[in-house]
Amino acid sequence: MTLSFTSSLSVDAKLAWYDIAGSLAHARMLGSTGIVPREESESMVQGLLQLLERLEAGQLDLSEELEDVHTNVEDMLTKAVGDAGRRLHTARSRNDQVSTDLRMFVRDAILEIVALLIDVQEILTDRAEEERATMMPGFTHLQHAQPVSVGFHLMAHVFRLQRDAERFLDAYKRVNQSPLGAGALAGTGHPIDREMTAQALGFDRPTDNAMDSVSDRDFVLEFAFACAQTMVHLSSMGEELVIWTSPEFGFAEMSDAFATGSSIMPQKKNPDVAELVRGRSSLTIGNLMQLLVLMKGLPLSYNRDLQEDKGAVFSCYETLSACLFVLGPMYHSLTLCRERMAVACAQGFLNATDLADHLVQRGMPFRQAHEVVGAVVRHCIERGRTLEELSVEELRGFSPLFDPSSLEHIRLEACLDRRGSLGGTSPVQVQEQISAARARAEGQRALCYGEIERLEKVWSKLRAER
Repeated sequence: MTLSFTSSLSVDAKLAWYDIAGSLAHARMLGSTGIVPREESESMVQGLLQLLERLEAGQLDLSEELEDVHTNVEDMLTKAVGDAGRRLHTARSRNDQVSTDLRMFVRDAILEIVALLIDVQEILTDRAEEERATMMPGFTHLQHAQPVSVGFHLMAHVFRLQRDAERFLDAYKRVNQSPLGAGALAGTGHPIDREMTAQALGFDRPTDNAMDSVSDRDFVLEFAFACAQTMVHLSSMGEELVIWTSPEFGFAEMSDAFATGSSIMPQKKNPDVAELVRGRSSLTIGNLMQLLVLMKGLPLSYNRDLQEDKGAVFSCYETLSACLFVLGPMYHSLTLCRERMAVACAQGFLNATDLADHLVQRGMPFRQAHEVVGAVVRHCIERGRTLEELSVEELRGFSPLFDPSSLEHIRLEACLDRRGSLGGTSPVQVQEQISAARARAEGQRALCYGEIERLEKVWSKLRAER
């Protein structure tokens, strides 16, 4: 084996900050429990604090002659403080060390992603409120179905993203457990204090089983799934914007900041950012598949295969956060073509279901009403007319239940206002959805930013203690 093959430094260098933080907690615990002399513990702490300052100043150079970030930190500490640095690895293995580092990274990644999801929700909700009465065709199978409002349509995306944020916040509870002190796989004979290190690093509690702690990566799989699921939603949104901004639809125009021209066709305005969001969903889905396959055949406990998990985790985080960062501004700057949407609503017989419901309200069974209105629609198609253009006499040729109120019943604005059932598209119901979504978003915001603030205090305390 060669170092170039076994080294993970090119990937796990991203964990340097977390590795130093974890080492600080471990060094203090070693001194507090008497596992190492207090003065040597303090020497390690001072050396690690200096490494942390150098890292944050961009002045910490990792050596490629050492195979990972963990070995680099210990080597630099030993060079800085002498033999005391050699005691840092007492009662610790790289197995529990890397799991601890990775959990701290995923923990921060979750909080950042949730904060971005909340930002996107807020932009979509604000736009939905502005457009709660703006009519557009609703689609099933990409065919005109029923009239809806743009606000209603946007709120569908908001509730998707809220569930995505909920998944991340729920996963956070299982991520936020400390493996530090699990050792290689079986714990240690030293009188360590795992509660102390867990608390010092802001974890809720230590993990329960040492073998499970170093070998499983279900917290990574859960994070990767949440990222992939969210990217599936973002991909759907990207695809929709590609369709909406096409000349055939013409429902919206993309801001120049999120579109590019063609290299050869001067008239083109390509929705490149939306397409890239759609395309990058493949990366997170691929990362999830990689991690599932990586884990599926591993016996307990730790196996070197797990070295290959971090690249996929980092890719999931970087891809999703980048897409969320551009998605909100892209929707904020989107220009809606309301007149084109209104014209589209007048086509495709979006009010046919309302006409059938009108007959049902007058006593006709729905299946019979469905057949009657189907015949009316065929009549209109053959003559190039819309339902609203028919006279009452023409309608009564299909059923005597039709009368002058029938035409008022199928007016598109009336169709929109009528759908006032819970979760419906009427402007009143959309406003209710907006209120509910904002309340939930505030709850998510309180959890997310409350935890961010708590961890900031944890890190301040970890630095300040002597």
